[in-house]
Amino acid sequence: MIAYVFKRLTALILSLAVASLVIFLVVEVAPGDPASYMLGINAQPDTVAALRAELGLDVPKTQRYLNWVGGMLVGDFGTSYTYRSPVSEMVADRLWISLPLALMALALSTLIAIPAGVLAAARRGGVADAGVMSATQFGVAIPNFWFAMLLVALFAIKLRWFPSGGFPGWDEPAAAFKSLTLPAIALALPQAAILTRVMRSSLIDILGEDFMRTARAKGLSRRQALWRHGLRNALIPVLTIIGLQFSFLLAGAIIIEQVFFLPGLGRLVFQSISQRDLIVVESVVMLLVFAVITVNFLVDLTYAIADPRLRRRA
Repeated sequence: MIAYVFKRLTALILSLAVASLVIFLVVEVAPGDPASYMLGINAQPDTVAALRAELGLDVPKTQRYLNWVGGMLVGDFGTSYTYRSPVSEMVADRLWISLPLALMALALSTLIAIPAGVLAAARRGGVADAGVMSATQFGVAIPNFWFAMLLVALFAIKLRWFPSGGFPGWDEPAAAFKSLTLPAIALALPQAAILTRVMRSSLIDILGEDFMRTARAKGLSRRQALWRHGLRNALIPVLTIIGLQFSFLLAGAIIIEQVFFLPGLGRLVFQSISQRDLIVVESVVMLLVFAVITVNFLVDLTYAIADPRLRRRA
């Protein structure tokens, strides 16, 4: 197990190193100079040069990359070009919105998907199975931003049950969770559809295994065998999808945060790109990549604990 963890940890570190280099190169080659953007098209060349020196943009890109990576290793993500405040503080403020939103959406999608997937697998070929699969087809096909606008029109504008946008802060927990409810539902719908399909497929495969037939032969009913033995084994691939979905929900909520005017990480990235605030874009994207790779690492460890054969193959 120690050798397996060491190999996976080495792969994680190498992935982060490659990701940091790719992110830096992609952001740096994007057109537009931050200093020129901040000062406007009528700025004098010497003024632009002075601002570039102040922002640290006049040093070679190799040195900038090393300074950026070295700073991240000690928790220093640099200073925003636009807001002139530490990027780490900006990220921390917005993480307390994006993280609860991702967790709420993940919890909601899981609570919907697992029972629905079990129902569809247990009633394979029946009316319940057809209904669940039709619903998942709808969930996969519908764009989440369009669904978000429908939620706003119905529950915020017409019924006035939830706010249409904004975030009041965690000083008012009830209002804060209420403001995140509609965005979480909009994010959870397509993820629940995908997870339901995975749950159904995995459970159908498990139901055909020899140990399930043995459990039935020992006197267990179909329902008892499904819940006692089938579900636990079918959850292994589902856990992988849940881990990937958490990473996606944390990193991929840019459009939803724009629809609901939530000051989260996604909106921060969007604003920073439009303002050419390169250091913020690089740092936030790197943080999201770190979250994705770390979640995958933890899922691999969970797999290895659940199935010792993976450790032997590694």
